[in-house]
Amino acid sequence: MEPLSRGVFIIAEAGVNHNGDLDLARRLVVAAKKAGADAVKFQTFKAAALVTRDAAKARYQEATTEAAESQKAMLQRLELSEADHVALLACCRQEGIRFLSSAFDLESLALLQRLGLDPLKLPSGELTNLPYLRRVGAMGRRLIVSTGMASLGEVEAALDVLEKAGTSRDKITLLHCTTSYPTPPESVNLQAMATLAAAFGTAVGYSDHTEGIAVSIAAVALGAVVIEKHFTLDRTLPGPDHQASIEPEELAALVRGIRMVERARGDGIKRPAAAEVDNTPVARKSIVAARGIRCGEVLSDENLTVKRPGTGISPMCWDQVCGRVAGRDYREDEFI
Repeated sequence: MEPLSRGVFIIAEAGVNHNGDLDLARRLVVAAKKAGADAVKFQTFKAAALVTRDAAKARYQEATTEAAESQKAMLQRLELSEADHVALLACCRQEGIRFLSSAFDLESLALLQRLGLDPLKLPSGELTNLPYLRRVGAMGRRLIVSTGMASLGEVEAALDVLEKAGTSRDKITLLHCTTSYPTPPESVNLQAMATLAAAFGTAVGYSDHTEGIAVSIAAVALGAVVIEKHFTLDRTLPGPDHQASIEPEELAALVRGIRMVERARGDGIKRPAAAEVDNTPVARKSIVAARGIRCGEVLSDENLTVKRPGTGISPMCWDQVCGRVAGRDYREDEFI
């Protein structure tokens, strides 16, 4: 399968931080590109198809939006029309950044299919949605699948559905995720990312809802090939997700940090690095005379010592040198 990018694939999650305003959405696209992200991702849904009339808000949504407003009413304000999607796709092409979106219902999934999106991003809430999984699996496209709230068994069941529907496992990247906004560090469990990779043999990444950027960078050090992070132009804007998002300057810092760490990961082979070769003779030591030694004197712990530089006989040869007879005079500090 063609990789998503040459390095870690960084998704700037705009989500619903456009507040239903197409101009604000376009500004998010521009900010994501400027920060160096590979893709900017939105959310595609029809509120009437997503939630019931009486569905309650999540606790974090109640804290960041009008408490008396229903979840359905909130989501209706945040919908993007098909025309909005077309406009944002054109904006992304103009800016040179990939457009992604998560579909939350079958009608929205069909829209993303018509728009030719690849990869498709599956949100955590749809991991147990059998009709949805069958539909998206039948498309045969590359998938990035968030696994928030899921047990290992639920992930296995979802993968089984996707594969039987027509999407091979090598097209799927699983994102470890904790569906809590913001996620406290003790609830992250980054090592579960390695568990997913070992259990299912898929590429893995991390969808980050923690505060700041440290955990995303740590995930890259642990092998994540995809990082997704919510961002906003301004955390003080009204709306459900702004407070749990990072701002453009932090997004740029995240990208820089990820690029540094992916360069630092290397290939895992322990060997001298090219950057340290010049320092080897300076930092290492050699066997030298601890004092003046006369020709014919036996070399021993009493008349030998170890000092820099490391351009003489290595101290690892100490046992082979001790007990030999000096073949000439040595002055103090002279290499043996």
